[in-house]
Amino acid sequence: MLSCPSHYHLHPPHPSLLLLRPNPISATISSCLRRHNSKSAALLLRHLSQDPISTPQHHEHSIPDEDEEEEKLKLLQLSLATKRTPQFPGSIYAQSPSDPDVHSSLPPLRTLLHGKPEENDDDDEEKIIMRALEIRRKVTAEIFKEAMRRGKFGITYATNLTNRLGSFIDYVMVEAAAMKRMPEFSESTFNFRAKTVIQDSNVVPLIRWLKHNSVSYPKIGKLICMSRGKIESIRRVVEWLKSIRVKGEFLGVALTKAGENILERNNDELDEIIEYLECNGVRRDWIGYVVSRCPPLLSYNMEEVRARVQFYLDMGMNEKDFGTMVFDYPRVLGQFTMEEMNEKVRFFQDIGVRDDAIGNMLVKFPSFLTYSLYKKLRPVVIFLMTKAGVSEKDIGKVIALAPELLGCSIVKKLEVNVKYFLSLGIRVRQLGEMIADFPMLLRYNPDILRPKYRYLRRTMVRPLKDLIEFPRFFSYSLDARIIPRHKILVERRINLKLRYMLASTDEEFEKKVEAMVERRRRFEEAGLVDDDNLSDSEATEAPVDNINLSGSGAI
Repeated sequence: MLSCPSHYHLHPPHPSLLLLRPNPISATISSCLRRHNSKSAALLLRHLSQDPISTPQHHEHSIPDEDEEEEKLKLLQLSLATKRTPQFPGSIYAQSPSDPDVHSSLPPLRTLLHGKPEENDDDDEEKIIMRALEIRRKVTAEIFKEAMRRGKFGITYATNLTNRLGSFIDYVMVEAAAMKRMPEFSESTFNFRAKTVIQDSNVVPLIRWLKHNSVSYPKIGKLICMSRGKIESIRRVVEWLKSIRVKGEFLGVALTKAGENILERNNDELDEIIEYLECNGVRRDWIGYVVSRCPPLLSYNMEEVRARVQFYLDMGMNEKDFGTMVFDYPRVLGQFTMEEMNEKVRFFQDIGVRDDAIGNMLVKFPSFLTYSLYKKLRPVVIFLMTKAGVSEKDIGKVIALAPELLGCSIVKKLEVNVKYFLSLGIRVRQLGEMIADFPMLLRYNPDILRPKYRYLRRTMVRPLKDLIEFPRFFSYSLDARIIPRHKILVERRINLKLRYMLASTDEEFEKKVEAMVERRRRFEEAGLVDDDNLSDSEATEAPVDNINLSGSGAI
């Protein structure tokens, strides 16, 4: 910087004279002016440059111009700036008013405070307050991020989590503002009070503990917001969940899906629910699995829990079956309202399913109660009656014996199977009778059925009528049962109906074959039959029903 002549230090000229009288050292004088007085000097020069005669009197009370509005913005920036000077990537442009250049690092409030003030002073003041609150919220968020970074969390993790903590950031901001009334914090800055709130809440150690327990940051953010500032309630409930063997990521799932009141319930209320389930057949080592898959269960009061359990017991289920059902499909306890569940029990009663049969359906296929009545259950029943040939008197029996059909896709499963059976020459009415006799027929894959059908018609040379009479033929293994037993019958020169050929154990089958061979031998010795045929009258008098000794065909 250039030095100034000594007489300028003793008697500096008036700034107005510098404007009127050119001086070769004017540049030197202007460079000697102190930087922190440059603003006041500029205002003075502007005032002296105005002509007092030509300046109207009413300008003294006119609306502030753009320069004055700019000054107001700068004052607001200075009032909201923090006292920390260090700068780093992602900082909030914190700056102290005492720094050499305030304008170099102040927050870019021009993006928030823009436009001229309106004529209505009340609206203008409200807007300024709201903008100031938004700035304060951003400052609080940065303070929280800084606390996360001090807790050894990465910048990305801290930023992602903070973005999901809007209500908690507001809570910190409100609490920090309220602390101003306390004598010990009356002279402290907002930043210090906000840091104190965050530190006293122990939220950062809790976040690390939840992260260690495999809770993802989106669920951590939701939990902290649900706590409404009662951070320790999260740790208490998580410890309780771990005591009933809820593990890993299901800790966060159970907490976030259990309902808003889960953090407000005490451990005694939660223990009462678990003890009641244990008394009704749900084993203790199953409880963690059940709660993990049906978190809303923890939000019910005891009256509702009892009503839901009794709903199933009233259908004839015993405690053992109820416990097994809950373990197999926990959501039956909490996915639907009692009204929706009762509406489905009435539907099944209307189509002819008895109450005790509904209980058995629940044991075999508990998830059917979770299906929509109008989008899933009714369409399947209508398809079976109209397209698959099931009569009205048999539909209840079919659904009771094979509730799994309710879970099948009509287009991708049921319709494909119906077309296959009709292509074999089976009529719709006959198919309905086959389904009534063996409802699981519609669940088999046609690719598995084709080899069995070819063997029946080509190798065994059986008529289609045999298949219609015994549709369970498709349920037996071709290589393990059908082929081996057919070979035995051929070797012994006897023939049985499909029902007696397949629907028996190996020991029972061997006894039947030996009895038929011995019976043939006695008839042959007595000369009552030849080697190939037995008369119809003699066949009807045989001690074993529906058995033909000729080997030519089934009776």
